[in-house]
Amino acid sequence: MGFERVVLGRTGLSVSPLGIGSSYGTNEAMVEEAVDRGVNYLYWGALRTKKMAEGIRKVARRRRDDVVIVAHMTTRNPSALSKAVDKALRQLGVDHLDVLLLGWHNKRPDSRLIDRIARLKDQGRVRFSALSGHNRRLFPELEREKLVDIFHVRYNAAHRGAERDIFDPLPRQDGPGIVSYTNTRWGSLLKASNMPPGEAAPTAADCYRFVLAHPSVHVAVCGPNSMAQLKEDLEALERGPMSEEELDRMRRIGDHVYKNVNPWKAQLSGMMTIRWRSSR
Repeated sequence: MGFERVVLGRTGLSVSPLGIGSSYGTNEAMVEEAVDRGVNYLYWGALRTKKMAEGIRKVARRRRDDVVIVAHMTTRNPSALSKAVDKALRQLGVDHLDVLLLGWHNKRPDSRLIDRIARLKDQGRVRFSALSGHNRRLFPELEREKLVDIFHVRYNAAHRGAERDIFDPLPRQDGPGIVSYTNTRWGSLLKASNMPPGEAAPTAADCYRFVLAHPSVHVAVCGPNSMAQLKEDLEALERGPMSEEELDRMRRIGDHVYKNVNPWKAQLSGMMTIRWRSSR
């Protein structure tokens, strides 16, 4: 039994458990393929490409009410944020963003930034706000004030600290939407050379299925750099939840990778596969 759509926390948005991001070279054809296969969480990420933007424009023209368009913003300046939103709307050919993501915040965002997002919501240019960062203890703090609607968090079989520091403290009812990124640990969970002795490497679909097995996670974002990789990622939707035996295997592999594969080297190796510069 495959994965079905879920409600993204208190936003009420109906979302596919697998999302697609732009950072690794997603192009127009890949966006269309993903949407045709049921994916509707479209994350125009930190390394945004014109080719993914064109894909979003195309699917939004015929399926705007069905797709959830997310735009990543790194500015800390309220005026610049408004301008960046307007530019994104023009590039994507839409009149509003479903989600405005404040990227890489490891402390509470400035109140002026929060106020500007509230204004953008009132104006109908943005529906919901999101925040990403690596300070895991920040997320429950922000949730107490209900400042952000959706959290983008790092979570995978090797990095499971979010279970303790984010997922457990968050409310079970009327909580924020949770979206996971870096689900393959920059690809280090996929390499045979990183595995424990006698263990076969998981597939990308295995990594997404592991993440989605946690009841707190609503969406896992994939970042394919080819149509072949996208189709492998989409297998996660078709195969559905993991068994306890499969989950235990992923934890064993994750523990081994965490102890033996330097995260900075893994991240650098993953960045070397990015093709976004040739896809702008």
